[in-house]
Amino acid sequence: MGQDLSGKVALVTGAARGQGRAHAQRLSAEGADIIALDIAGPLPASVRYASSTPDDLAETARLVEANGRRVVLAANDIRDLDSLVAAVDRAVTQLGRLDIIVANAGICTPAPWDQITKEAFHETIETNVTGTWNTVMAGAPHIVRGGQGGSIILIGSAAGVKMQAFMIHYTASKHAITGMARGFAAELGMHNIRVNSLHPGSVASPMVTTGGLREALMEARETNPHLANLHTPLLPQGIARPEDIADAVAWLASDQSKFVTASAISVDIGVANC
Repeated sequence: MGQDLSGKVALVTGAARGQGRAHAQRLSAEGADIIALDIAGPLPASVRYASSTPDDLAETARLVEANGRRVVLAANDIRDLDSLVAAVDRAVTQLGRLDIIVANAGICTPAPWDQITKEAFHETIETNVTGTWNTVMAGAPHIVRGGQGGSIILIGSAAGVKMQAFMIHYTASKHAITGMARGFAAELGMHNIRVNSLHPGSVASPMVTTGGLREALMEARETNPHLANLHTPLLPQGIARPEDIADAVAWLASDQSKFVTASAISVDIGVANC
């Protein structure tokens, strides 16, 4: 059974590629119009993988429109609250409402504990924690004013349920997402707005497959081989596709999960249990 999102509008950050694009494509396939937001430009200096581009964001728009839905694009850095609020305000004015937020944008910069620079730590927290908070603050007031309730999905990580070796700053940021979702769920529940965190494990997205991140992680593992076998998947697939995570996002966005809130939901092939 599908998740009927007809007539709804969803804001998706990090929408230019990977998981964000999959979320936008899946939600639009279920009937939602999309606000597709992405930096679509240079990432923080500590990030070793390639940035998304305006062409990537345009391709997401094409896929949404191929599902017969409207899409508004916004090229914004989620670390800039004022710019983010202005972009979301403009998009909601165009599309008429907001019902769903998928706070997906984030960065990952693996390194051993004593090689994490202060810049990398700051950029990770500013993007993954402050940027997620900014996203909710920019979008949630529109859902409240709509008076119809809604669903907010904060994309965490298996690192936010257990931990991820060689990613202390990333682990800290994703644990913060878990708590942030629960806190927002408590206060927004009176408006019939559900807030949950969703925690993937390894996903075959450009962040992982285009180089940089994988090489950084392999280099870090050489400093402590004893930790190399952590995070072993319990299922034979080993790695998820972005579309697999989008299945869970669509469920959380829909009324099929209408009594699910303040939950941390793992879609990680079991790695948080190893």
